[in-house]
Amino acid sequence: MSGAPVFAGTRVPVQSLLDYLAGGHPLEEFLEDFPTVRREQALELLQKLKESLATAQI
Repeated sequence: MSGAPVFAGTRVPVQSLLDYLAGGHPLEEFLEDFPTVRREQALELLQKLKESLATAQI
């Protein structure tokens, strides 16, 4: 995956989830299309991003 971050134990790039959500697709659709990603993994990523953005200056 050329160094792109992926969900642990999968070959699914983290960016795929962000692209789905940015495109207006629900989390459920992402999880159906990428069954190797567990719900807990996706939620943990989103929580970490939320925490990271809380201190970001944009």
